[in-house]
Amino acid sequence: MSLYRENNEQPESEAFAVIKAKKLSVSKSESGGFKGNVAGFFCLMGDVDQVDRASKYVLCWFDDSVEDFYAGFRRLSGVTFPNGVSFTVYKKDKRTYNAVLQAKHAKLK
Repeated sequence: MSLYRENNEQPESEAFAVIKAKKLSVSKSESGGFKGNVAGFFCLMGDVDQVDRASKYVLCWFDDSVEDFYAGFRRLSGVTFPNGVSFTVYKKDKRTYNAVLQAKHAKLK
């Protein structure tokens, strides 16, 4: 998954972090928008410690179960992390992160 800062005036073309997660769950919220959880993730590139609770982000990934590259593109926008990003330190000072998210828009299919 790639994580971008949301900037509608000048959209970013490079992710500030690329992560690999054990599990991503997203569902439609009763109050509108979407809510979800990213569990057991770590950074492949960049630094998720930069994530700010007050900022908005765009989260993009590809659905591995879809063969067509373009049809498999998924995205959440207007993403906030209301509780921030938490982590646990394991052997060799490796961090495993978890985060609860909220999003305004989603392309899930």
